[in-house]
Formats: sequence, structure tokens, C-alpha cells
Amino acid sequence: MNAEQTLSAKQQAIPPIAAFAATGDMARLDTALNQGLDAGLTIDEEKEILVQLYAYAGFPRSLNALGELMKVVKARKERGIHDPQGREPSRPVPTGEALLAAGKANQTKISGAPVKGPLFDFAPVINQFLQAHLFGDIFERDNLDWQSRELATVGALSAMPGLESQLQSHVRASMNVGLTPAQLQQVADVLAERGDAEAAKRVRAALDKHQAQAARQ
Repeated sequence: MNAEQTLSAKQQAIPPIAAFAATGDMARLDTALNQGLDAGLTIDEEKEILVQLYAYAGFPRSLNALGELMKVVKARKERGIHDPQGREPSRPVPTGEALLAAGKANQTKISGAPVKGPLFDFAPVINQFLQAHLFGDIFERDNLDWQSRELATVGALSAMPGLESQLQSHVRASMNVGLTPAQLQQVADVLAERGDAEAAKRVRAALDKHQAQAARQ
């Protein structure tokens, strides 16, 4: 694969962090966080991955994972490793109606079309929460790019059984933000190498399904 088809070392580090955080596997998360920092992720980038996780795996998993990152950073400092802190978002996140509008625009761009369907007709408030909290509050924070956020989302969803529909949606979203099928295949390879064969299998199945649907269109 050429450079455009290959995930960078930093990008490869993201899905395992999200996967092990989502399942609460602290031992493997510790390893993944260290590998991410070694690959060039900043402390703030790893924080951002774990904060975003709350939208997919809940606050308890997110909080536990952030606690693990605190331990990792402290232990590395004690060994004389001074990782770059990174940066905070460069602009304030909008509030009120402006936040909802920004979130709706982000959701539409990432999804490839306005999000609608019987589920959102049945419970429209859930889409408002998605637009305001996920695609607004989180995706408006520009200290982690959208490709990295989708890599984290795919990693987290692939690690949790029963979320194949959502994983399928985020495989498509990953391509909408510029990731390629080859790079998503590499996500599966990395997850398998790091010891989560089931997550890797789910990513490959979602990618195969997406490509089959695209071929029929």
C-alpha cells in the first residue's frame, strides 16, 4: 500500500485505545495508551479519544479510562518520559441554537446525507441529543481531527457485541471523512494484532457489507 492507503503510526494507535477502553480491559488499555504516546499521540489527543468514548460506551467506561491515562502519564514521567501535552480546541464550542445547528451540519456531512428514518420519527429527541452532544459538543472540538474521531468510534463499536448496525454506519462515515477501505482493513489488522480477534472480525464484516452495497449502487 502507498502512503495514502496506509494509516500513520498515530492513527493505528487509536482503535485499540478506544476498543480496550470501551470494554474496560485496563491491562490492555494501559499497553495501548503507552503505545499511542510512543507513536506520537499527545496527552490531550488521548484524553480527547477517551472523552469522546462516553458517547458510545457511557460515562463509567470513559471515566475509568481517563483514570488509567492519568496513571500512565504519571508512570511515564517517573521514568523520565515527558510526553507532549498537545493543545486545547482553538475555538469555543457554540451554545444553544448555534450548537444544534453546527451539530446538525456536522452530522449531515459525516453521514453523507441528512439523518432521518422511522427511529428518529419515533423518538426525535434522540437525534437532537446526537446533534447537540455528539456532533456538536464533541465534533466541534478541533483538537482531534474527524478521521481520528471516526477511527476511535470504529474501534469502540467493534469491541462491543450487538452494535453491528452502528459500526456499519461509522464505516461509511469513516469513508465520508476521507479514510479508505484499505485503511479500514488495516484497522481490523491492528485490532487482531493487539489481541481482539472478534473486534477485527466485526470491522471486516462491516467493511465487506459496505463494499457489497456500494457495488450494487
